[in-house]
Amino acid sequence: MRNWLAGATPMRAEDPTDVLAALPATPYAYLLGLYLGDGTIARFPRASCLRIYCDAQYPGIIGECVRAIRAVRPHNRVSVSRRGTARCCVVQSYSTWWIELFPQHGSGRKHERPIVLADWQRAITHAHPQAFLRGLLHSDGTRFMNSVRHGDRVYVYPRYQFSNRSEDIKGIFCEHLDLLGIAWRRANAMNISIARREAAAALDEFVGPKR
Repeated sequence: MRNWLAGATPMRAEDPTDVLAALPATPYAYLLGLYLGDGTIARFPRASCLRIYCDAQYPGIIGECVRAIRAVRPHNRVSVSRRGTARCCVVQSYSTWWIELFPQHGSGRKHERPIVLADWQRAITHAHPQAFLRGLLHSDGTRFMNSVRHGDRVYVYPRYQFSNRSEDIKGIFCEHLDLLGIAWRRANAMNISIARREAAAALDEFVGPKR
């Protein structure tokens, strides 16, 4: 009221249809991948807080996370904080829209409840599977060099692994690998392996080593 009396124009409440229509698809797909892996949403009376937990030894991923959040919610502040002496960095931002933008939010751990993409989310991730897979692998993926010996020769090539306890999230990950024709196999109950040379090379085109 004070701002209105001073001549400031009151902010109009954002329309949900407008918010979804204005989403930048590539940053959102990447941020959704990060959220499904290492993200949480805390609810407060006036807003919710999106928190993405990152490894401090990868400043490039932290920076990419910050840029994605700023692109999705350009008028909301983004902060980065270090958790004590641990390698954990928390990227967070407050908004009244995080619950709507990430409807997978709920009580309990992700692997203990259903995780299903909304139709509008799947439309975005199917249109931008590379950004989505990049976010998932930046959160719960690893890239390492695999050595194979054939006689006296040793061949070294990259290999990827995605680790998550949620069957639903692993299924979503594999669904988007299939969209790109990238071969995968289930290594065990928790891990998806991308080990074929051509499959790893395809991921290297848009993921590569963590930095």
